[in-house]
Amino acid sequence: MKNILIAHGGGPTAVINSSLQGIIEAARESGQVGRIYAARHGVEGILKGDLIDLTDVPAETVRRLAHTPASAIGSCRRKLGEADYPVILQCLKKHEIDCFFYNGGNDSMDTCQKIHAMALREGLDLRVIGIPKTMDNDLAVTDHCPGFGSAARYAAVNAAELALDAAALPIHVIVLELMGRNAGWVTAASAWASRATHCEQLVCLPEQPVDEKKLLAAAERRFAKGKGLLICVSEGVCGMDGKPLASTGIVDGFGHTVAGGTAQYLADRLMQELGVKARAEKPGLLGRTSIPYASAVDRREAYEVGSYGLKAALRGESGSMVAIRADRSGAYRSELFLTPLTNVANVEKCFPQEGITEDFGISDAFFDYAAPLMDELPRQYAFL
Repeated sequence: MKNILIAHGGGPTAVINSSLQGIIEAARESGQVGRIYAARHGVEGILKGDLIDLTDVPAETVRRLAHTPASAIGSCRRKLGEADYPVILQCLKKHEIDCFFYNGGNDSMDTCQKIHAMALREGLDLRVIGIPKTMDNDLAVTDHCPGFGSAARYAAVNAAELALDAAALPIHVIVLELMGRNAGWVTAASAWASRATHCEQLVCLPEQPVDEKKLLAAAERRFAKGKGLLICVSEGVCGMDGKPLASTGIVDGFGHTVAGGTAQYLADRLMQELGVKARAEKPGLLGRTSIPYASAVDRREAYEVGSYGLKAALRGESGSMVAIRADRSGAYRSELFLTPLTNVANVEKCFPQEGITEDFGISDAFFDYAAPLMDELPRQYAFL
């Protein structure tokens, strides 16, 4: 019988707990797993020896994970140092861990790869599998990441609702700031607002530096039409000098500058330069963990990558991440496969330049890609 350990890293999503559910239920169904452990707050829990024994958690509680926001076992942002590995090794040996699953994004896959390398170096018989998770959708190789579909759905619907508000009272500009760090995938989804409403919309992604003069000119031109104006911006948007338009100045555990304040910065610029009323909106964490907006497709695939990862480890696979291959030629379908952790650790998949159109727009091709992942969106609003 195998003992397994599950940990979460980075920002939670609306469906991260579905992957946890998938691992637990597949482990129970396998008949090959003895103890099921989870590290409280990711690798921090491993370093502190703070493990949760999930072996006998009631089945009904496990089923509720699918509708529980954030991370039920906690998460962290911790970059491993050389002094951490002996501590991790000791914890793994103490609990006789045979399989380790780390659910996260780019940085977490780097952590996963380092633990895999440590096991090989120390001669430890440990199977290590990465479970993909990030609302940013910036993991390489995989078609998309669990967590993205739900965050994109949230962005699309909320942007459309704000667009309708802007159109109803077109005396001000609404600037919506969305998460995603250096990747604009979620913000791109907000462009659905211009397809679902009559409101004017401008979209700014971090993959394309913003010329503020051009943006302000476009805003003035669109606002003058009197149909309302919504500007959607990624938190990590940069100016032509390559520097973020706004920044908190805070650096996280992996050395990333914590972005934020872009919407307020642009709202202030609109008021100063154009003399129009502007207000900044920032859903922030709600945009990544909202259960009411969660995509059913996203939840299902998150469950499947967890289950698939467990089964892969039990058949002897290690040093890999579960990835998704999608077929959009007809009715949407997806299948899972494994890719080496070295292909994804610290590799960032940016939004494609060809998906960004002139005058701050997003191409239809992006929505051909994203629509199946967001699941059903409101079909039609009333226009009188």
